[in-house]
Amino acid sequence: MATSTLYFLVDVSRLTLHAFIKYTECMKSMQLTIRNIPDRVNQKLREAAKKEGKSLNRITVEALERGLGLLAEEIEYHDLDDLAGTWVKDSEFDRAIEEMDRVDPELWK
Repeated sequence: MATSTLYFLVDVSRLTLHAFIKYTECMKSMQLTIRNIPDRVNQKLREAAKKEGKSLNRITVEALERGLGLLAEEIEYHDLDDLAGTWVKDSEFDRAIEEMDRVDPELWK
């Protein structure tokens, strides 16, 4: 093997090792591998990424943050919006639940 070729291989090896070390240092605290992701979770994550125009990684991290209660933003739910403002005064209903408003003093001793 020619001397110049040997120097080239040594330089590439040194560069590769240096890059590997830097990559490993950087990724130790930032990379996580998750296995056995259920198909429905995978599908939902991919749909959300496509819908929101974000990477699959970003959507997954956001889902983990949300699930762990780490997001600073408060989640606003709208699942009962259809009921808001629809209460109707009903004396028959009030009579039916009247007993529920009574407190039995014996239960609080």
